[in-house]
Amino acid sequence: MTQVTQEKPLPKWLQITEDGFRIALRYPTELSGVLVDSMSMRAPCVRDIRAAQATCNGDEEKREMSLFASLTQTPEADLMALKLVDYMRLQAGYFRLVQDDGV
Repeated sequence: MTQVTQEKPLPKWLQITEDGFRIALRYPTELSGVLVDSMSMRAPCVRDIRAAQATCNGDEEKREMSLFASLTQTPEADLMALKLVDYMRLQAGYFRLVQDDGV
């Protein structure tokens, strides 16, 4: 018996780019003093992960926030002001980037 698997399509709000991804925000947000309706994140390298780990003192939420701030070039305070749905989109895009699924 052959098992057929269907790839789950990317959400409409997520676009994979050559360097990382771009998400459409559900709620336009002020980032670095500019009102935006989308944001980009570059793919992380080992150096990014190590730098975020070094600043977090074991706090995984702080590590993620520091890493995302670096990868999006956005101040942590601005990321913390994102609506939850938009932050979850950012997380989903990140996990898509670091997952080795050939997409």
